[in-house]
Amino acid sequence: MQLNRVKFATVVGAAALAAGLSSAAWAGTATSNVAVTATVAQNCSITANPLAFGPYDPVTANAATAATTTATLDVNCTKGSTAITVQLDVGQHAAGNQKQMLGAVNLDNLQYNIFQPTTGVSGNTSCSATEWGPPSAALTVTPAVAWSATAVNSFTMCGSIPAAQNVSADSYSDTVVATITF
Repeated sequence: MQLNRVKFATVVGAAALAAGLSSAAWAGTATSNVAVTATVAQNCSITANPLAFGPYDPVTANAATAATTTATLDVNCTKGSTAITVQLDVGQHAAGNQKQMLGAVNLDNLQYNIFQPTTGVSGNTSCSATEWGPPSAALTVTPAVAWSATAVNSFTMCGSIPAAQNVSADSYSDTVVATITF
């Protein structure tokens, strides 16, 4: 009986060894490269902040002095973008090329202008005498290489309501469309 056990153990061991050798002999590996690609398109976004003048008093405070205010256009472009232009239209209530706000009740028109910053540099708060909007030229900006798709670049809009306009007491408003071309 002892001999049968030894034979059996030998046969089982040999079978296990053969099975292990045959598995290893048949095992293998293969590789393949995975191509990974992406395309980053040039893109820009623009956000216009409200140009809020506050009170306009044609009798005293603004009888001889224009009412002025500033706001920003926030531009965000892909890094390395080429020159872009930002244009303002004449607004909803314009008379020709003259921007006008319309009164809510009396339907009077309050004239105003929007001027470009002195340079197309982000963060420049100085106002120029160049009107922003037709028929004047658009603001042309060359994004710096340092621009980032995650950073906002702000450009100043300089608003002015000419002095001594003969308008009714009312709330006035207009909508101007800002367009970025890139």
